[in-house]
Amino acid sequence: MAREARLIGPEEEKRFDAFIAGHPKGHFLQSYGWGEVKASTGWQPLRLVLEEEGRIIAAASLLKRRLPYINKAILYAPRGPVVDFHDPDLFSEILAAISRVARQEGAILLKIDPDIPESDRAVKELLQEKGFRLAARGTGFDGVQPRHVFRLDITPPLEELLANMHSKTRYNIRLAEKKGVVIKEDCTLEDLPVFYEILKETTLRDHFLVRSYNYFETMWREMVERGYAKLFLALYQGEAIAGTLAFIMGDKAWYLYGASSNRHRNVMPNYLLQWTMIRWAKEQGCTMYDFRGVPGDLDENNPLYGLYRFKKGFNGVFTEFVGEYDLVYSPFFYWLWQTAFPLYSHGFRRLLFWRKKARAAEE
Repeated sequence: MAREARLIGPEEEKRFDAFIAGHPKGHFLQSYGWGEVKASTGWQPLRLVLEEEGRIIAAASLLKRRLPYINKAILYAPRGPVVDFHDPDLFSEILAAISRVARQEGAILLKIDPDIPESDRAVKELLQEKGFRLAARGTGFDGVQPRHVFRLDITPPLEELLANMHSKTRYNIRLAEKKGVVIKEDCTLEDLPVFYEILKETTLRDHFLVRSYNYFETMWREMVERGYAKLFLALYQGEAIAGTLAFIMGDKAWYLYGASSNRHRNVMPNYLLQWTMIRWAKEQGCTMYDFRGVPGDLDENNPLYGLYRFKKGFNGVFTEFVGEYDLVYSPFFYWLWQTAFPLYSHGFRRLLFWRKKARAAEE
C-alpha cells in the first residue's frame, strides 16, 4: 500500500495531536502545542506525518534551530519520533522522510532521545544500524531531556497506591493535610505570576536557571488552554508556598515544573502536591505518572540524591532511557557543533545566571 510523508499545517493540529495522544510512544513534547511553546524561544516547529490510505501511522514534531554564524541548522525530535521502533520498516520510512526534510532545511544533524528503556537492545541495535551515534553519556542532567526518571503505574486503586509508598512519604502527605495545607486545583492565568515568583525563589536557592515569565505565559496559552497541562498551588494560611505544573497526553501524565518557597517548608507541601497530581492523573484516565528527572548516580553524597529519595518515596520504578542519539548529515559541521558551540553555550548560560542572581540581590 502506498505511503506518503508530508509536513502539515495548523489546520491539522487536532488530527496530529489525536495520533500522538493515542500512540503508545506518544509524548507531550511531541504535541503540536509544545512546538508552539518552543517557537517562542527561537525554534521553528515542523510537523511531519507518515500516512497510509489517509491514516497517520507515524509522526514527528521536529524542532529546527539555526546555528550562530553559519547558515546551517539542527533538527531535534524531543522524545520522538512517534513510531513503533520495533517495526524496522516503518522506522526506516519515517527516518527517510525526516532526512528529506533535513536536506531541505540545511540541517547538519537529527537529535532524538526516544522514550525507549535502556534495556531494549533491539532498538539500540536498530539505531546503530541506521547510523545514529550516542551523544550524551552522563549520569546527571547532561542531556536535553532527563535520561533517568521515576515512573509510577497508577492503575491500582488509590488506597493501594498510598499503601505502597514509603512510610515517610505517607507520613508527610498526612502531615501536610493535618497542618492545613490546601491544594488549589482550579488555578487560572491570574495564578501564574504567583507560581512564577515562587519558581524564581526556588532557582536562586537551588542554583539553576529559570526561563522568562513570557515563556510560561506561552506555555499556559499553548498547553494549559489546550487541556494538556494544569497548574497546582499549595496554600498555607492563605499564602501560596509551593506550586507545580503537570502535563498530560493520552493516558500518560508528567510532573514537569515544581517550585517551593523558603517559608513554611516544614508543612511538607510538595508531598501533598504530588499526591494530588497523581489522583488528578488517575481521574483523567491515565495509567502512568512520570516524576521526570533524577540523577543516574545514586551515591548518597551526590548533591541531587535528595531529589532521587523524594521521588523514590512514591514507589515509582527507576527508569533509564537509551539516551540521546545523533544522526549526522554533515560530519564537518557536526564536529564544529561538538567543539565550538558547547563553549559558546556554556559561557552564555553561566553569564545569564550570574546576571540574574546579581539583579535579584539588588532588588
